[in-house]
Amino acid sequence: MKDMKYIFETRMEVRDYECDIEGIVNNANYLHYTEHTRHLFLRSIGVSFADMHAKGVDAVVARVSMQFKTPLRCDDEFVSRLALHKEGVRFVFSQDIFRASDNQLSCRAKVEVVALVNGQLAITSPYDDVLAAYVSSKES
Repeated sequence: MKDMKYIFETRMEVRDYECDIEGIVNNANYLHYTEHTRHLFLRSIGVSFADMHAKGVDAVVARVSMQFKTPLRCDDEFVSRLALHKEGVRFVFSQDIFRASDNQLSCRAKVEVVALVNGQLAITSPYDDVLAAYVSSKES
């Protein structure tokens, strides 16, 4: 994932209830951070999950892989960035979370999303059209 071409970023802050007894962000919360980033990205380009669902089109997570690097702690600010490419029917979001104070990589995630049209796996969907301008060539 060298020379990642990020297409979106957002800034967030760790809340105290997201930390475990060790005082670091519990690993499950990184899933929330990455999901929230994807939702904000889609909203920023005018895509509404509710509108798509009403049309019978749903984007669902098929697989997630995460690597944890530098822990985030209570009140840390962080920047969540994403890149996007397509592999077959899967939209692959490469997502990195950086601690804002020193730009240290905290988490690296690969989230594979597929589209369902009327409950069936779709080879193409309206998501192909709305994401076409943002999909890069496959990341190495």
